Amino acid sequence: MRLAMNRRMSATTRRQLLAFTALILGLAAMAQLVALAIVAFPRAAVGLAIVIVGLTSGWYGLVRRGVVHVVGLFVGALLLLVFVATMIADRPGLVIGALAALALCLTTATYAFRGHVQLPATPRPVRPIIIWNPRSGGGKAARVHLDEEARARGIEPLELTPASDLQRIVDEALDRGADAIAVAGGDGSQATVARIAAERGVPFACIPAGTRNHFALDLGVDRDDVIGALDAFVDGCERRVDLGEVNGRTFVNNVSIGVYGEAVQRAGYRDAKVRTFLKTVPEMLGPSAPDALRWRGPDGEEHAGAAAIVVSNNRYQLAGGIAEPSRPRLDEGLLGIATLARPGEEPGMHVWTTPSFQIEASGPVHAGIDGEAVVLDPPLDFRIRPEALSCRIARHHPGASPAAMAPEGLRDAIRRLTQIALGRRP
Repeated sequence: MRLAMNRRMSATTRRQLLAFTALILGLAAMAQLVALAIVAFPRAAVGLAIVIVGLTSGWYGLVRRGVVHVVGLFVGALLLLVFVATMIADRPGLVIGALAALALCLTTATYAFRGHVQLPATPRPVRPIIIWNPRSGGGKAARVHLDEEARARGIEPLELTPASDLQRIVDEALDRGADAIAVAGGDGSQATVARIAAERGVPFACIPAGTRNHFALDLGVDRDDVIGALDAFVDGCERRVDLGEVNGRTFVNNVSIGVYGEAVQRAGYRDAKVRTFLKTVPEMLGPSAPDALRWRGPDGEEHAGAAAIVVSNNRYQLAGGIAEPSRPRLDEGLLGIATLARPGEEPGMHVWTTPSFQIEASGPVHAGIDGEAVVLDPPLDFRIRPEALSCRIARHHPGASPAAMAPEGLRDAIRRLTQIALGRRP
């Protein structure tokens, strides 16, 4: 008990030191930027104009096709590079110092806002299994010998091959008496197994062996500790989380419609994501983009057409650099909705939450569900299933999303960092 208390005290002291350091670095960056604005005037004003023109040119090129597409992107990138090079050449000490202080401030603040949540302990399952994909995440699970590590913990590994029927494998394992199931693979596989686990009432564990592992991040699983995540079935704790559904299909992260939903349908997306995405943008955002989608916003008014619509299992929070976009909670019982209008249309962007959402369309809708390309028949009916899934998480993993403590805005960040530095809970 004394050892545990010492560890908690050590973690608290470390967070206080990180928060104090972040505040000092933030002040240093601010002072250098103010000094730069003073000594570089009026050249700084000209530089700002160059940045605005560059961003405008880049955006115009992004949403157009052909020669205009290439020229706009090139000119925009060139102007931004000219601005950066000019500022560094003029005042290298101030520019590099401010950027370094800002980067270090964000890094230390990120770690200061990370915490560990005490979750209720649960009994160890008797016959746990793990479905693992040796190809997922570039072979991450195979490199760490996940199957051997699972057996050492009394977890039966079942390998997923290209010819495997994932649902059949899971159903057969549960019919044989498995009382807990984990999956080491991408978020698409996580969603499939999570749905079955929820329906059959067995505990589920997310093993971060995919490429991005968004679901693991928001559950509070350490994405850099694949093997340690297996301890969810050794001395794990429990969280109950929501699941999203669209037309009866489960998703653990989100459903993307519009630019991303169209891009993931392209044959070359997996091998060249950025190039495929840039080719898709003019088709979805340009003047000839279709107005095929209709939905009602938070005010109840009907809208048509959009650059993108993202429906997520609970809301995402953009933490302004303190943490990557993630969900503070997975048990609010609400869908997160974000709609982005095409350039020049109103309203620009809306973000809200709701327990259900519907999208009408004139034909089949291309979508990305947890990163997987699908085609959905309209209408698209979204709903949330509150606390449908019992998740097991290793005791030594965070147990909560990075956004659970991340601030909303600069003022909130300063207030919370100050509280942590003073030894108070924000």
